[in-house]
Amino acid sequence: MANPVYSKFDKSELILRDQLAIDRTLLANERTLLAYLRAAVALLIAGASIMHFSQEGWFFITGACCVPTAVITGVIGISRYRRMSRSITFVRTRSLIEKNK
Repeated sequence: MANPVYSKFDKSELILRDQLAIDRTLLANERTLLAYLRAAVALLIAGASIMHFSQEGWFFITGACCVPTAVITGVIGISRYRRMSRSITFVRTRSLIEKNK
């Protein structure tokens, strides 16, 4: 494909509307990270509570499964946040470099 759909945006500098869109994207990215971390903490607390107050074996196993799931959820959230943050920073710095040319 010789002419990509978004090729007209490669050389142009970002206008105010685009800068504000980047800011909204940054805030949405942070909000998503906080949602992942909230879910991870909730799973961790639920798992610890279930393990502490359980009287039956299967209930203790359920609680024990919540703890690694919480860690995995936190790691996935942080990795997605960092990946998206790098992409957003790349777009913003590219526009600043082109603006200074």
